[in-house]
Amino acid sequence: MRDDGPARNEAEVARYIERFASELADAGMQRMAARVFAALLAADSASMTSAELAESLQISPAAVSSAIAYLSQVRMVHREREPGSRRDRYRLHDELWYETYGERDKLLSRFEVILREGATALGPDTPAGLRAQESAEFFAFLQSEIVDIMERWRNRQG
Repeated sequence: MRDDGPARNEAEVARYIERFASELADAGMQRMAARVFAALLAADSASMTSAELAESLQISPAAVSSAIAYLSQVRMVHREREPGSRRDRYRLHDELWYETYGERDKLLSRFEVILREGATALGPDTPAGLRAQESAEFFAFLQSEIVDIMERWRNRQG
């Protein structure tokens, strides 16, 4: 897990990875994807090969592959080829959290649209229709707030 940076207590790092992965899993992320993500986050280079991930987490290459597929799908990692090698490295995106939450904005928009359609289909005066409409309004509110938050973050970063 160390790269070439300063010496670290590897047992503490391993505990951190497992604690953070557990929190991510509790929040809904796939367990193995959470472990792989936490390991990449703990790596100074923010990247590792499949073999390095499997060794450091003591998991199978198949488990790494499934985790990477999930993390790639939700745009938290990307694959890059090691120069002069046939091996792939898996790297966290730059501005990881900004990019991840930017993707969530698209999801919120899709939820809002389908909920508005649902409100119409269910009937605007029915309890289910009113619930769908209120849900759509909630997602519209979240979207506008996230846009403002993201802009404030960009301004803060300078």
